[in-house]
Order: sequence, then C-alpha cells, then structure tokens
Amino acid sequence: MALAPLKFLTVSPLSKHTATVIFIHGLGDSGHGWKPVADMFRPELSHVKWVLPHSPERAVTANMGIEMPSWFDVYSFGFNTTEDAAGMLVSLRALDALIKAEVDAGIPPSRIVVGGFSQGGAMSLLTGLTGRGAREAWGGEGWKLAGVAVMSGWLPLKDQFKRFASPYISSTPLFWGHGTLDPLVKYQLGRDSAEFLTGQLGISIAEQGKGVNAGLDFRSYEGMGHSTCAKELDDLKEFIRKTVPQE
Repeated sequence: MALAPLKFLTVSPLSKHTATVIFIHGLGDSGHGWKPVADMFRPELSHVKWVLPHSPERAVTANMGIEMPSWFDVYSFGFNTTEDAAGMLVSLRALDALIKAEVDAGIPPSRIVVGGFSQGGAMSLLTGLTGRGAREAWGGEGWKLAGVAVMSGWLPLKDQFKRFASPYISSTPLFWGHGTLDPLVKYQLGRDSAEFLTGQLGISIAEQGKGVNAGLDFRSYEGMGHSTCAKELDDLKEFIRKTVPQE
C-alpha cells in the first residue's frame, strides 16, 4: 500500500530556526487542530518550527467503517487487540520523509522532537523509538531524535516492538501525558504501555525535576478525559524547551 507525500501545515519560528517539532494529530483531526498550541508556544519557543501533518482519509473499522482522517485503521482500542500493522508502517514511512526533509534542510535529528495525540501518539512512538526492523521494506535506519512526546496515546504493535526497537531507545527522552478519566484510550492502557516500555524494553524512568534525562517521564492528569489541559500543555512546552533549548 503506497502513500503519497503528506500534506502539512507549517508554523514558522519567530527567530532563527534551530529546532523542529513534528506533531501528529489524532483520529478524525488534522494538523490544523494543533496549530493553536503551536501558536501559543511560539513566544517562548521562538526558535522552533512546527510541522503539523495531515493524515489521509481511510475507512475506520471501529467507527462503523466511516472514512475519516486516520493514520491507520483502528479495529478496537486495547493492548491485546488486532492492529493494522501495514497501515502503521505506511504512515511511518511518510512521517520519516518529513523528518528527512528537515535533516536535509540542515536541522539534525538531535534537534527534532516528534510528538502526537492519541493515534498520533502511537505513531510518534513508532517514528521515534523504532529502527531498521520497522523499516525493512525501504532500508531506513530510524532516528536519534531529541525527544518523543505522547499525549493520550498507547504503544502500538506491542508484540513486535522488541524486534522493531531502535538502538537509541534507551537514550531518547520520552514525555507521556494521560488523563485519568480518558474514556477512549483508557488511562490503564497508557499505564500498561508505559510499563511495557520500562519493563520489557529497558527504558528507564526519568526523574522529574532533574532536567531532561533519557527515559520515560509519565505524567497523570487527574480528572482529564481524552483531551489536553493547561497543565499538560505547560509540561509539554517545558519538555520541548529542555530537549531542544534555544542555541
């Protein structure tokens, strides 16, 4: 299954461009949905360019087969469910192309953060934490990124992730935010995903308040559903500021 180059929205930096955030939207959304966040962060992250891709439309089984923007088909939400691996890997290749375009333009992978919400969070994990194993069809190596951010997401392709894991997985800072009352991507699914990363893949638990370290910084937001909140956005902004500081 081939995928045309992704269309995307760009939010330009206010000062010299020295870092890029590629943020991947969730099911049924588009890059426009996250532009207000990029605009809000611009004054304090003036050196950051935002790339907000738009997924193609496809039929989504979990939504009665209705066509909508989606990075892959979703059969159901759970940690032990059948997944659309082919669709995920096609989207991974398209997202890799966005990273490569930034690298070709002079921004090294160590100055690029990939993040996403919900389905986009799942894709950010695939994009940022997998290597050659997930890219066998096109010979990609994966990236040593500045960081990966997941908001209300889950770990996709759990049973294959060990084979797919990047050699940089243990040295990549990882921010994860999840609402305790998320009715769609359940909080427990987020916790189970995080525990798999630390227990099965050897990712350390980052120490909060110690700057940005390699490892997983999992943050719970009491009473938050399948959305974001001011505190989570502040935490995300701080994560970006520390992983790609202004030079």
